[in-house]
Amino acid sequence: MSIAKIGIDTGTNTGLAVWDKGRLAAVESMTITKAMDFILDHYPVQAEVKLYIEDARKWIGFNGKTKATDARLQGAGSVKRDASIWEDWCKEKGYEAVFVKPMGKGMKKSAEDFKRITGWKGRTNEHSRDAGMIVYQR
Repeated sequence: MSIAKIGIDTGTNTGLAVWDKGRLAAVESMTITKAMDFILDHYPVQAEVKLYIEDARKWIGFNGKTKATDARLQGAGSVKRDASIWEDWCKEKGYEAVFVKPMGKGMKKSAEDFKRITGWKGRTNEHSRDAGMIVYQR
């Protein structure tokens, strides 16, 4: 039996991608609650499912103090909280989850690079592409 692998790029715009049966089956961006509903609706816990969730709690940090690093640190705090929410949700619902370092998905990909690498033909944004790279070929 094939195990569906779901990649989650945490944040205000949650990236979600599904690697199933040797291909990307979904690459989307939505709110955190819609992502949770999507998983419950399409990949119930009884199915063979594993979630790979970006975990900003594993981020090493930024160097220097500037307005840009202050803004990035504030954003990092938000996605750290999102990782905690996903962790609690997975435990409550019974999903197996692997928490990956933000750089565990590699460098950001342009839409063109993402299409070339993965073969995905649909529209994407940076969040959905990040989620796609988290699970691509797992």
